[in-house]
Amino acid sequence: MAQAPTRRTAVGIHPSAVVEPGARIGEGASVGPFCHVGPDAELGEGVELLSHVVVAGRTRIGARTRIFPFASIGHEPQDLKFHGEESSLEIGEDCTIREGVTMNPGTEGGGLLTKVGKNCTFLANSHVAHDCHVGDNVIFSNNVMIAGHCRIGNFVILGGGAAVHQFARIGDHAFIGGMAAVENDVIPYGMALGNRANLAGLNLIGLKRRGFSRESIHDLRRAYRLLFAAEGTLKERVEDVAGEFSAHPQVHEILDFIREGGDRALCTPREVRDSTA
Repeated sequence: MAQAPTRRTAVGIHPSAVVEPGARIGEGASVGPFCHVGPDAELGEGVELLSHVVVAGRTRIGARTRIFPFASIGHEPQDLKFHGEESSLEIGEDCTIREGVTMNPGTEGGGLLTKVGKNCTFLANSHVAHDCHVGDNVIFSNNVMIAGHCRIGNFVILGGGAAVHQFARIGDHAFIGGMAAVENDVIPYGMALGNRANLAGLNLIGLKRRGFSRESIHDLRRAYRLLFAAEGTLKERVEDVAGEFSAHPQVHEILDFIREGGDRALCTPREVRDSTA
């Protein structure tokens, strides 16, 4: 019996798979049993569709990404305002997309693009909605749902069953607890817990795991306490922290995130309820 070609060395398309004319399949890609790849899809080098995966629409999947059974990638967005406009979904290199994951392309109202970064992990039944932008090295645990137009930074971890409101932003290195309902923007390095979610401090475990120095973590903690103190308005505290930590890049990431603003309010600690003017 002839030995089957090894993965990532030659294009392998199972006889039961359907690859539409026009689809672009990179070198070393593998399309497993009962998969369906649409005519406008592009699979990068070494991409592996294990079985029963559907890739539709104008979807581009980066090299070496692996997609597990019953994932639905690139079907039209779940937005009642969508009227068939040409939009896209881009997924970066080296991602893992587990069973039952759904990802939708963009809409005219959100820039016509949904974008996922590289080295991301999406566990079973998680969902990326239309017009979302997800950074690099992000982890969606089982059943995580993000609604349309969300912005998820780099190195963010979302715990199982977490849900994120449309147009919300989550900053780099943030941690969202399991079953959290996130209605508002979460600062970089922040940790949000609960239903409805409140800021519960900094993601200290994540900072230590990623090699941040003790000095940097100490400064971030001091800046956090000043930003969410009871005195003054948030705008005043932002300017005070900016002056005190003028040479600290991580603190200024938080300040820039707050200054940039968005469509949602800022997620704050439960006891902070003062004006953001």
